[in-house]
Amino acid sequence: MAVRADVSDPDAMRALFDRAEEAFGSPPRIVVACAGLLNAKYPALADTAVEDFDAMFAVNVRGTFLVCREAASRVPANSGGRIVTFSSSIVGTLLPGYAAYTATNAAVEAMTRILAKEVAAKGVTANVVAPGPVRTELFLAGKDEAFLRRVEQQSMGRIAETTDVAPVVAFLASDAAAWVNGQVIRVNGGFV
Repeated sequence: MAVRADVSDPDAMRALFDRAEEAFGSPPRIVVACAGLLNAKYPALADTAVEDFDAMFAVNVRGTFLVCREAASRVPANSGGRIVTFSSSIVGTLLPGYAAYTATNAAVEAMTRILAKEVAAKGVTANVVAPGPVRTELFLAGKDEAFLRRVEQQSMGRIAETTDVAPVVAFLASDAAAWVNGQVIRVNGGFV
């Protein structure tokens, strides 16, 4: 079931969870927050427009916060519940041109690790998947071939596909990950 919603809108996130609970007849057990926004102009911090900064924080941080807030209150205790958020391995590289984007991802990592401690007593885990370069529209936007070749050289000779990341998310959502909590899993082919 697909539902279009603005992750930065608290009412929209509440409605999204309500709709999912109604459709599936139960509260969620697994929640994955993976919406993200990046400024494809890659401006230096001094050149970052306030509007672009605010837009990235609205989606990447506020959106993740709102999804996690709903998940923390709705995922039932002792259900084997799992909350997975997305960050980026960019937090470990600190590349120029990514100041605001990197800051949003660092905020998500900190927030999720604290959430993990808050929901642990309910038997729920919260972890972060932090991919490196993945062949997505978000990653490819505004990059030239020379940059992509340099990234490939730093990442096991290729840029990842979404199929390289999905199994990590599936693991964290599984019963096999019951003892993995509050972790940031960097899936980046050695990029960082």
